[in-house]
Amino acid sequence: MNLPKEILIRDLLQHRVRCNEGIDHGPGVTIWMHPPVHRLLGWASRPSILNLTRNVWRLDQLKGFVSSELYVKGFPSYSEQATLDRLPTLLDAELLNQNGEKLGTIADFVFDPHSGLILHYLIARTDPRIPGTSRWKLLKEKIIDQQPGVVFTNVTSLDDLPLSKSSVKQDFLRKSRVWREQIQELRDQASIKLEGWLDDQPFDDTFDDYNVNNDVSKKDIFDDWYDDDPIQKLRSNDNFNQKKPDEDPWI
Repeated sequence: MNLPKEILIRDLLQHRVRCNEGIDHGPGVTIWMHPPVHRLLGWASRPSILNLTRNVWRLDQLKGFVSSELYVKGFPSYSEQATLDRLPTLLDAELLNQNGEKLGTIADFVFDPHSGLILHYLIARTDPRIPGTSRWKLLKEKIIDQQPGVVFTNVTSLDDLPLSKSSVKQDFLRKSRVWREQIQELRDQASIKLEGWLDDQPFDDTFDDYNVNNDVSKKDIFDDWYDDDPIQKLRSNDNFNQKKPDEDPWI
């Protein structure tokens, strides 16, 4: 039975362990790793809900990986959960950027089952237990320091990391961004075509010549005033000026 080249640690913990004698040792509950060199050494399974003892397996005991079970060879070591909780791990550690701001949580990582070397980590912005959340790939080279429960990276935001798995919301935001860029590109192309069409049109200066030769604004409005004003004529009439007493000149 062959092992895959890469395994997610969450898949390792979700599978039940079965040894070569056919005994079911329960599902995985805790990992055993060496954070300074980013290497997985083994994991622990819980044979019973009521049993506080954990079965600890070395990674080189893993011999098979199927849809729901892991096949191991040999016998496990035994330990208590309280002891395993004190083992150093980067799983579920907070990821901080170069300014000390929280970017997310290390929700998972991919490792080589043959050597145990961790290939890269997967970061979740929100609670990693929520199904369908996005995952960003964090390479080991991006980690500049690590402490129990905290990992420091030299990136500024999650946008600086490649997206490994996108959620429905992330897909919608990405598609909306693409749509907006396409619409803006169409607008720019239409604007360029309109400007080119206007530049190609012949310039008609007939109206401007008319305005130059017939500038109404420069024309004196009193030039069209009639000199033979009828009212002025009436007032200058001799009969009007030589009216008799007691007579109305308008009758």
